[in-house]
Amino acid sequence: MAQKAYEYLWTLEEGVEDPGNGRPSLGPVYRNILAKHGWVKPNPGLDTCWGLFSHAVKQCPNNPMLGHREITDGKAGKYIWKTYQQVYDEVLHIGSAIRASGVEPNGRCGILGANCPEWMLTLQACNGQTIYCVPLYDTLGDNAVEFIIKQAEVSIAFVQETKLSVILKSLSNCSHILKTIVSFGGINDAQMQDAHSKGVKTYPWNEFVELGRRNPIQLTPPIAGDICTIMYTSGTSGEPKGVLLTNEALTTLVAGLDAQFNQVVDEESVYFSFLPLAHAFDRIVEEWFIHKGASIGYWQGNVKVLMDDVGELKPTFFAGVPRILDRIYSGCIKQKQDNAGKLQKTLFDIAYKHKLSWMQKGYKQDEASPFFDMLVFSKVKQNLGGRLKVILAGAAPLAKHVEEFLSVTTCATVVQGYGLTETCAGTFIAVPDRYSMQGTIGIPMPNVDVRLESIPEMNYNALSSTPRGELCIRGKTLFTGYHKREDLTKEALTDGWLHTGDVGEWQPDGALKIIDRKKNIFKLSQGEYVAVENLENIYGLSSYVNMIWVYGNSYESVLVAVVVPNKEAIHSWAQENGEEGDFAELCERAKLKEYILSELTATGKRSKLKGFEFIKAVHLEPKSFDIERDLLTPTFKKKRQQLFKYYKGHIDSLYQSLKKQ
Repeated sequence: MAQKAYEYLWTLEEGVEDPGNGRPSLGPVYRNILAKHGWVKPNPGLDTCWGLFSHAVKQCPNNPMLGHREITDGKAGKYIWKTYQQVYDEVLHIGSAIRASGVEPNGRCGILGANCPEWMLTLQACNGQTIYCVPLYDTLGDNAVEFIIKQAEVSIAFVQETKLSVILKSLSNCSHILKTIVSFGGINDAQMQDAHSKGVKTYPWNEFVELGRRNPIQLTPPIAGDICTIMYTSGTSGEPKGVLLTNEALTTLVAGLDAQFNQVVDEESVYFSFLPLAHAFDRIVEEWFIHKGASIGYWQGNVKVLMDDVGELKPTFFAGVPRILDRIYSGCIKQKQDNAGKLQKTLFDIAYKHKLSWMQKGYKQDEASPFFDMLVFSKVKQNLGGRLKVILAGAAPLAKHVEEFLSVTTCATVVQGYGLTETCAGTFIAVPDRYSMQGTIGIPMPNVDVRLESIPEMNYNALSSTPRGELCIRGKTLFTGYHKREDLTKEALTDGWLHTGDVGEWQPDGALKIIDRKKNIFKLSQGEYVAVENLENIYGLSSYVNMIWVYGNSYESVLVAVVVPNKEAIHSWAQENGEEGDFAELCERAKLKEYILSELTATGKRSKLKGFEFIKAVHLEPKSFDIERDLLTPTFKKKRQQLFKYYKGHIDSLYQSLKKQ
């Protein structure tokens, strides 16, 4: 079909006004212009994750692959490295030890802990034996580890030394499934006895590697369609959902990254790994770097010394979520500029405006103002190691002012991307050095089809002059389903299309901007999903709450709320605390706001909410939400967009007050 006006898109199918079966209108199906003759696919032999790794070992055995900081007397020193060949040899031993422990191909291996070389070694060992890698999360709730072990039938688990207590606590209810625990470090006698008393074997890392050395077992490599990992993500009902991802899905996305950015990563590139390897975002970036024979340096696992790790590693590529990039913007860069003298500030402002103006005219960031890069922005560049070329933001939208500031001052190309665990994390990505794409998620990767579906009830039309609607995706990078949840799989997939729930708006150049959520689920800036109706039901259990509206968005990391208190309970509190005034006056008291917040926190703890689900600030509203102010529907459901418009001033004040604390 003919190409549309969009610069980077190819029209595969025209839009449909009435697709029938009561479905809303559908926008055109688009592909990346690079895929107009067909989706980008992996090359033969590179269609499995084991294929990517083993090929890299053959091509560049002596390249540094995995690095970590040497710790001497409690102090972190330089990065020390294992080459691709050294990693390969150790992976063979670990894979053999896993098999010697009774785990057969298509068995399940859990991994719990922060990113480190042992994490990747274990992952590659699983790949070489066609064993499903199952990241274990203790951040998805108190019982998440136990739930995942049971549902995924994890029989062996590799665990960070400081997380052993988490896995041991779950053994009472799942030792009939989990039979072996391997520590990334050591394991003390009490921990060993605890596990052994429940019939579970334990190994410190070195001992387990030696077990594999003594019992070599031949590789059992996977084929493209084999499941590579079951990656759990938070569910709306409280139970995590196991996303089934094949080798083909992951390697197809790597091939797409290669086609889209064939000169961004090479053998000399260095990646700083700190985003959880248990998430699809970091996992796919590391797979890409391994495919290129590049280097991966791991953080110490402590966010307080993260920038010290960056300074020592001097990465060329940095992938971060908005929460971390916000910290770099405000803490490590903007604050230093704000603390400079008057002359330095003036020079910085002149340099900033000059470079930005040339970027807006279409110049690449490294060509917009080489003089000011050397004179002014080189200091910012050194704060990030001095070699940084690319900053990739994902998991949630990056505020435009932060994206612009980093693009100008870091001397690195800043791009945003978009994806879900169900799409291996990569579905859209911005074109580097295209200023008009700031504030968008960019264009589709060259191995997916995308379209918008109208949402009449929200007045979003996929066929209007400015197309808006729910983003739908199909392609080889999609998951095969939710583990043991066929009902949820059918709900998410329709005729091969994944319905994301995100509302997109096409931009003139073919980039997409996320503008809303179809359902009352949203993502915080650190990438955590929040099912807001469920939280409101929980917080509504408090005797001090009459009505509550919980608010958050993808530019903030915490939740706030507007609470209509229970009038009788508040008057009783006032009498007990010697407070006078009518109900409206009491709702203005800081003392009452603090008390209501403490009650909400207690309610959340009783319900075992996750940390990011706790409300951090409240506005007390004496008047109930009503139909007259258009805050409720005739059936008394909350009209969230109207609530936001009505209380926007209070919401802004709450977030401002939190940032001052």
